[in-house]
Amino acid sequence: MTNSIARDIRALLEERNAILLAHNYQPPEIQDIADLTGDSLDLSIKAAKTDADVILFCGVHFMAETASIISPDKTVLIPRLDTGCAMADMITSEALKARLAELGDMPVVTYVNSTASVKAQSTICCTSANAVAVVNSLAEDEVLMVPDRNLCQYVASKTTKKIHCWDGYCPIHNRLRVEEVLRAKAAHPEALFMAHPECPPEVLVLGDAVLSTSGMLDFAKRSENDSFIVGTEKGHLYPLQKANPDKSFYIASESMVCEDMKRTTLDDVLRAITTMTYEVKVSESVRIQASQAVERMIEITGR
Repeated sequence: MTNSIARDIRALLEERNAILLAHNYQPPEIQDIADLTGDSLDLSIKAAKTDADVILFCGVHFMAETASIISPDKTVLIPRLDTGCAMADMITSEALKARLAELGDMPVVTYVNSTASVKAQSTICCTSANAVAVVNSLAEDEVLMVPDRNLCQYVASKTTKKIHCWDGYCPIHNRLRVEEVLRAKAAHPEALFMAHPECPPEVLVLGDAVLSTSGMLDFAKRSENDSFIVGTEKGHLYPLQKANPDKSFYIASESMVCEDMKRTTLDDVLRAITTMTYEVKVSESVRIQASQAVERMIEITGR
């Protein structure tokens, strides 16, 4: 049945000149039929460079919004409307304006894991991979960084600038505890610990490397080590193992599962491309402002 659904999806994608994107945390069966897999922003940038008329994004809502920001001429679909992001929901454009009124005029560096309306109120965007470079590229000595406090604190440790952190976080990464990492290290003493910068600071100091999901893929591939403890959402074990079949990967904690990322099924994908739902479209006024913040980042870091 699964193979049949997959074939039907691929046939409809071709018929509609559509491209299927799957984030690294998506279920394996969805990653396997995707045209592209990877980090959310990188997927949107790559999709924009194709001649596809339709982008079907298997991820969470802000990712589809980002695709709409970068590809306003394409139809962007998301298979389910109930795939949100708790961290993105921890900040609104109104709350951001209020915070700036308190702090005074300064650049706003916004993590791409945020809504289009928040991006539109921002000076520049960043990813977990380029956040340090983005902050250090700014002329100002004082910035506000939103919405992830853990990523913010990590960046603050890598710069001399004064950074004000928003009190948001990813519940999945933020729940990783030092004792869990230590247990994983004891169970796999030969393994290197790759930590995502959305994890708490006390966890990051235990990392052999602090990396984005794409960074983890690159690090594991280039490393002479053959085993790794993975400090990010459990779904990332699949692309890591697929890219490195002769190496071993262990999740730092079995609790690191994002329910929103796991909601999408092949049936949802088939329905979405069959009925062309659900469309995600960012209004032009918001899109233009948000696009400027994204483009500034790309100009500085290349992605």
